[in-house]
Amino acid sequence: MKIRTAVAAISLAAVAATPVWAASRRSIHIVGSSTVYPFATAVAERFARANPGIPSPIIESTGTGAGMKLFCGGVGERFPDIENASRRMKASEAKSCTQNGVTKITEIQVGLDGIVLAGAKNSPALNLTTRDIYMALAATPFGKPNRAKTWKDVNAKLPNVPIRVYGPPPTSGTRDAIAELLMTTACEKNGAMAALKKSDEARFKKICTGIREDGAFVEAGENDNLIVRKLEASPGSYGLFGYSYLEENADALRGATINGVAPTYDSIASFSYPGARPLYIYVKNAHVAAIPGIRQFIAEFTRETTWGRNGYLARRGMIASPDAVRANYAKAARSLSPVALASLK
Repeated sequence: MKIRTAVAAISLAAVAATPVWAASRRSIHIVGSSTVYPFATAVAERFARANPGIPSPIIESTGTGAGMKLFCGGVGERFPDIENASRRMKASEAKSCTQNGVTKITEIQVGLDGIVLAGAKNSPALNLTTRDIYMALAATPFGKPNRAKTWKDVNAKLPNVPIRVYGPPPTSGTRDAIAELLMTTACEKNGAMAALKKSDEARFKKICTGIREDGAFVEAGENDNLIVRKLEASPGSYGLFGYSYLEENADALRGATINGVAPTYDSIASFSYPGARPLYIYVKNAHVAAIPGIRQFIAEFTRETTWGRNGYLARRGMIASPDAVRANYAKAARSLSPVALASLK
């Protein structure tokens, strides 16, 4: 009788631990980065084959910023379980999550990527500096209206072709990374801008990250494959997107060098390439007990045969994180250790 009572108590505890909304949705719902999207879908395909009794994950390419809003919206069947991110979660997003009851989130760095500026093979080759990119794309470089019409206007050594760059919208994590890695790094080297950063950070940010809206930069949505197709049809135009899309279309596209470094697996892995950045997924821990398969999906993503240097994601253009980094995040994935939200910037 005591044994039966103990079993019954355990069963009741398990039921109590599972949210009442759990039966309403059985598929894992993932949103976020278009850069992480092809990697997450590859993992989902392997996960589905290994777990035939669990519905295939539903993955939406919403962009990192838009995905964070959905992810942080709350706990329950209406809200996503996992966020794909091409940058780290911001402090403002962590605050939004907390305010909406999403307080335990596991952060997993799944690999590295590089932001590339690429054009069709028959477009002029570009050997750029981060300053060239800033001067070509900033709305008000160093506080003055951008009058540059051609790459030659930016730098006399560059081709005399019109500046026309397809890129992501403001909701994209890639757009945030462009602003941080390629534009701000060049802008803040200017003495006046460095001083402005100390006296008026909001104006500094506007000058250093604001992208022109006169047609030189064209927002092409969250579908990076669409940018690739536009470049193939528009010689002389260039696009900003993740390295994996360049790798996948190497027969049709070539990437520009930045500060003398070409975008390659090794240059991104070593962070010698200026556009190198980490990629993440964020797991809503409150959903793990409610939605079947979340643990298995995370386990598939963090296998060495998945995200290692010789894993199947590497064949799709993912750059493996350093061994020690993978080991730390694999441990976090197994234990679902929550990230310290207060530490995010």
